[in-house]
Parts: sequence; structure tokens; C-alpha cells
Amino acid sequence: MNPAQALEILKRGTTEILSEKELVQKLEKAAKEKRPLRVKMGFDPTAPDLHLGHTVGLRKLRDFQELGHEILFLIGDFTGRIGDPSGKNKTRPPLSSEEVASNAETYKAQVFKILDPKKTKVVFNSEWCQKLLASDLITLASQMNVARMLERDDFKKRYTSNQSIAIHEFLYPLIQGYDSVALKADIEIGGQDQRFNLLVGRDLQYGAKQEPQVLILLPLIEGTDGVEKMSKSLGNSIGINDAPKDMFGKIMSIPDALMKKYYEHLTRISSNEIEILLKGHPRDAKLKLAATIVDEFHGAGAGEKETQSFINQFSKQEAPEDMPELKWAEIPKDIPLYKYLAADCGLFSAGEGKRLVTSGAIKVNGEKIDLEFSTSKLKPKDVLKVGKLKYFKIV
Repeated sequence: MNPAQALEILKRGTTEILSEKELVQKLEKAAKEKRPLRVKMGFDPTAPDLHLGHTVGLRKLRDFQELGHEILFLIGDFTGRIGDPSGKNKTRPPLSSEEVASNAETYKAQVFKILDPKKTKVVFNSEWCQKLLASDLITLASQMNVARMLERDDFKKRYTSNQSIAIHEFLYPLIQGYDSVALKADIEIGGQDQRFNLLVGRDLQYGAKQEPQVLILLPLIEGTDGVEKMSKSLGNSIGINDAPKDMFGKIMSIPDALMKKYYEHLTRISSNEIEILLKGHPRDAKLKLAATIVDEFHGAGAGEKETQSFINQFSKQEAPEDMPELKWAEIPKDIPLYKYLAADCGLFSAGEGKRLVTSGAIKVNGEKIDLEFSTSKLKPKDVLKVGKLKYFKIV
């Protein structure tokens, strides 16, 4: 494949390339010298699970992989103990080395659902960062000034609103940039919120007399609420390790307006086919989207199975066969059902439970209940429905 054809593949789904001209030059040079480009993307192991938002970058790495380039999947076990301040309005608490190590192992097991393990080099930035002396950090810090740091939108907002910025947070973009120097990266991929950090990498490579990396920036994917960036802490994420049923149901719950973005960045379906699908019925388009993503993470056929289950359950109003069970003898009596579901089952807060009841989203045997509906009225074989996705059977 010639550089022009490769460029078209690599451009798909990007928000910015710094710069496209340099990327073409690197592709042409790599082809001429018959050597792969070194393509880096870093992940801080701040949580044990990856979600679909993370896979946007992984898919771009896979594009490079299929074009024959070298993939450096960087686990920031050192920077993870600092905490990335990007997009944060307060200092993040540092993780312990034990938490970082545990999360890093989980990451390694998950990324190969998209990347080819035979063509991926997993590296940890503690390998070179642990060797830095105090004098090295001083030299590194001398290459950046405070005014430049305050150009970062999150730092600027915190500074102007008199919110604390810890000195160690200034080290984060410097260390992330130093990773590019240590790895001699040709390309770095990151979310658009990482733009500043990735630019620091270019600056430090200039200082080290290396050819600066090209930056490929990708969009941030909103979660199931359709508003906030997908995040486990916000409760709007779809985990790549989620069970097929849960993954399918969560995708079906996204706002219709998000479908185009999910199709473009979370599948390999062509633009022409996406356009055709979105012109049809929204439910059919969403079923296809959910089935495609479930197939990728759970194997061919898993999506079709969940599609049929979903249609039976929601279109035909049938309860699933594999409902979680609640033991009638263990249910406390004479309390409002929504309070039991909140306190004992941990499904939601009491306030959210009230809202669900008043909106008719909690049913017993298909009948809406009121706030006074007591657990004493429950009997074995009753079926509880909570919201659109959750069913329970009394046994």
C-alpha cells in the first residue's frame, strides 16, 4: 500500500493531525527505508477496566499495525502514581504502586481484544523514569516555564478560580513528554484532551535533537448519558469486559444522536453503510450497532443472540429466562419496595427509587406500583421489573 492510501486509512476518525504534511513525510521515508514507524500510545492504569471510549485509540493503533508499523503500548505505571490532571478541576489522589501494578496487568489482558499481541510491544514507563535522578528532573523541568503550563485549559481554569494546583501535577506532561524521547516515538496517538501533553513530547524531542513525533488526536466518546465523556466514575461507561447482555443493553440505551459517532469510532463499518443504516429506523440501526460491538468483544454470533433476546424481552415484553433471584424468606416485610431495592439490593439511592416509582419504571408482574407498595405484598414467583433492563424473580 502506498503512503497516500495509508494516509486515507489513518485519517479516518481523527480530529487533528499535527501535522498531516509531516505524517506523509514519515510514511514516505518509512516506505523508502523499509522500516516500520514507532507508534506510541500511553494509558495510565488508574482503573482496572477499559471501556469503549479507550478503544477509539486502540483501533487507530490497529490501523497502524495492519499497515506494518511497530506499536508501543505504553502503560504509565510511573505517571499513574502522579495522576493525569487533564480535564480535572482538582488534584487527583495518587495511586499506590500495588494498585497501579494490579490495574496494569488487567490492561494487558484486555487490549489484545483489539490489538495483535504478536505485533504489539508492551512497555512500562517506570523502566526509564525510575532511573531519573533529581538532577535529571531539574534539567527536564528547565525546558518548560510556568506561563506555558498555564496555557493548559484545566490549569488555567483552576488558577483563575483560585483552586489548588500541586507542583507535582506540572511534572505529569513533562514525564509523558519524556516518554516520547525515551522511546524515540515517530507517532503519538491520544484523545483531544491530551493535546497539550503530546505537544510537550514534541518540544522535548526537539530539545533532545530527535525528529519530533507526529500527533494524531482522536475524539472523546460520550457515555450512555450522551453528555459526559465515558467514564466508569460517572457511571456512564460500557466496559469491554462487560457481559454480552449488559454490553448490548447499555448500547441500546444510548441517545439516538450518539449512534453516528459510535458507528464511526467504535466499528469498522464503512461510511456508506453507516449512512444507509442511519437513514432507516433508529431502533434497527441501534440493534445493528449493538450486535456489531458485542460480536467484536464476545465472538461472532454473540450479537445475534443478544439481538433476539432483546427483541423478545422488550418488543414482546417478555421477561428473560435467566433473571437474578431474590429469596422471599430473606426479604424484610412491611417496608416500601423501593426502599428495599435501594437499601438491601443497592440498585439506586432512595431518592432515585422514588423517581423511578413515580415515573412508572418499577413494576410487579407487569403492574406499576406506588410509593406505598410494601414488600409484604410480594409472594414467590412474582417478577419485578426495574427500569428497562433489570428483572428479578421472587423464589
